[in-house]
Amino acid sequence: MSTAGELGEFGVIARIGARLGAPPPPAGPGDDAAVVGTPDGRVVVTTDLLAEGVHFRWDWSSPYDVGRKAAAANLADIAAMGAVPTALLVGIALPASTGTQVLDGLADGLRDECALVGAAIVGGDTIASGDRLTLAITALGDLQGRAPVTRAASAPGVLVLAGRVGWSAAGLALLRAGAAMSGLEDLFAAHRRPQPPYAMGPALAKAGALAMCDVSDGLIADVRHLTDACGGHAEIDPELLDLDPLLVAAGDRLGCPPLEWMLTGGEDHALVAVLPEGVHLPGVRVIGRLDPTPAGHREPTSGATGGVRVRGRSAGFGAGGHAHFS
Repeated sequence: MSTAGELGEFGVIARIGARLGAPPPPAGPGDDAAVVGTPDGRVVVTTDLLAEGVHFRWDWSSPYDVGRKAAAANLADIAAMGAVPTALLVGIALPASTGTQVLDGLADGLRDECALVGAAIVGGDTIASGDRLTLAITALGDLQGRAPVTRAASAPGVLVLAGRVGWSAAGLALLRAGAAMSGLEDLFAAHRRPQPPYAMGPALAKAGALAMCDVSDGLIADVRHLTDACGGHAEIDPELLDLDPLLVAAGDRLGCPPLEWMLTGGEDHALVAVLPEGVHLPGVRVIGRLDPTPAGHREPTSGATGGVRVRGRSAGFGAGGHAHFS
């Protein structure tokens, strides 16, 4: 079995490209740059890094898992703006000793996650570097004529959640503890391959969402992003969260309160949004409310959880989520 170093840069690109299928029109991989259609006239763009030893470990995740996870993290950010993902660009820095089975798994995972939303991988770059693999993903999206949904709510509304939270954190905790997988396989899988509710991003936008955010760092931390953006305050009612029996079982096994995973665990890539009062949308769960501060009366927030409260008290559980520089 050959390695990335033996293939060389263009051999690596050719091998990955062969697994991604034919390039989409007007132009995809193979030219100096891709050409992507923009029916709306605007492009939603996001970028993210996935680094070995920080976001994944090879003893816990397969190359296919890593490809799925890398794509999901970026596609969810596009959905969080109310847009439909259309294209992905992939940069890979990897050791020259990386086996071709790793390249194949990454390409297959990226391709299959993009297929869930109809997005295409239109280009990228690769280099041999260091002793750890890093993926740099850029995703593009189409607003389809709608206004983008930002994090700054302009009016009070109900706080809603689409997707699940706490599952990836529980899976990670189980992996770290070396716990047996029996009966908890879905939690391990949730950490390896998140399942963002992609379709709910545009659906929330169509329903008139006042603000929205991808839950990548933890529910409290990401609701705090919403309160920071509008200078307001949010209340999360944990009684309204869906405490799945699997999370309870994992908590019992590790002696950890499952609610902590739900409030502070990241990488599920759920969507948290603010809907106007009286608007109901199937597929979302009301978990509280958010009240922005009127323009000109913004009060500074303080502490790691800012203007977020749980059960009427300032949110606890440490810093309230994941921080990349802590």
